[in-house]
Amino acid sequence: MMKTNDTYHKKAKQLKKHKTLATSFFVIMLVLYITMEVTIRNHTAIWMGYVKAFAEAAMVGALADWFAVTALFHHPMGLRIPHTNLIEKKKQDIGDNLGAFVVDNFLNPETIRPYIEQMDISVTLTKWLDKESNKQIIIEETSIILNKILEDLNDEEIARFIAKKGNELIQKVALNKVFASILQYLLERKEHEKILSFLLEKIKYYIVENEDTVKQRVKKESGFFVPGFVDNMLANRITVGIANFLHEIEEDKNHRIRQEITEHLYKFSTQLKEENKWNEDFEKIKSGLLSPENLNQYANDIWQNIKATILKEITNKDAAFFNYLHKTISGFALNLKTDQGLRDKINKQVKYNAFRLILKNKATVGNIISNTVGNWKGRELSEKLELEVGKDLQYIRINGTLVGGLVGLLIYSITQLL
Repeated sequence: MMKTNDTYHKKAKQLKKHKTLATSFFVIMLVLYITMEVTIRNHTAIWMGYVKAFAEAAMVGALADWFAVTALFHHPMGLRIPHTNLIEKKKQDIGDNLGAFVVDNFLNPETIRPYIEQMDISVTLTKWLDKESNKQIIIEETSIILNKILEDLNDEEIARFIAKKGNELIQKVALNKVFASILQYLLERKEHEKILSFLLEKIKYYIVENEDTVKQRVKKESGFFVPGFVDNMLANRITVGIANFLHEIEEDKNHRIRQEITEHLYKFSTQLKEENKWNEDFEKIKSGLLSPENLNQYANDIWQNIKATILKEITNKDAAFFNYLHKTISGFALNLKTDQGLRDKINKQVKYNAFRLILKNKATVGNIISNTVGNWKGRELSEKLELEVGKDLQYIRINGTLVGGLVGLLIYSITQLL
């Protein structure tokens, strides 16, 4: 705003200076004319008539051109003479004509095509992306935009959307068949063997480490007449026997028990998939766990976790997001620098779309100019134009003074010769 005011005052000062200069020519001619008129009355000389004629015609020319220039922007001397203050009165016509002039003479295919053809946006883009600071600008602006988008999102609407889509998906899914397929997959890849070995090892160590519990149980179940050492020995044999048996199953991958468990699991997976009983049981579980209230809560928790994770990623400059974005931008910059085909493709698209958009919207440009000028206050438009061109128009007044004087001198000279 300060810069605008300074420019305004500077132009106003220049306009005033040139108006004073043009007016001073008129004053000089007026003083010269009066001087010659008074002098001729007391002392007659041939040359005085020529000077007087020059000064007289110069004043007429000065006044005529002053009127013409002033009539563009004001009512001369405040008199509302017809066809004066033209800018203020004709502002809408000026806007329409200016808009039409720009559209017809600047926004036509013949005029803009040479400029469009000279465009090489890929070179400019390559040089710009070569600078690390510009890459950081893209990354930071992307982070700001994403952060703004996430902050402006309605969390409740997003959660409801997730819950709705999740419910639609779950209703279409037969959980019994999903679990049957998972179990079938584990069996075919023999992943259940790892689970079984893990469980056998844990059970074996649990039995060994809890031998005292086994002894207490044996004593409780045996008769009162059985000696304690017999109970202990029996408990020890049971513990060791079970542990050894479990160890055998754990070590022998082809053990009968393993095969029986595998067979039962295959049967169970088939039952899960084919028997209605399991489908009904899973539907009950689904209805209980995935009630509308629970589903909404799950959806809200999921969205909040996703949102928090994304916000953390886009605000931490050391996060994988920034590294990935920087790597992507650097890769694109390198491709742009080395791939002539990519540069040609970008230039072609930019030129085509720029040419098309300019021609498509040229009427809009004309309307913008017309409406902008038309919506200005008449006095404001007049002042704006006078500040811009009024300084140069004062030379018309100066030229009018001099040319008028010379024409008057010529006419007087011809008259004297005749």
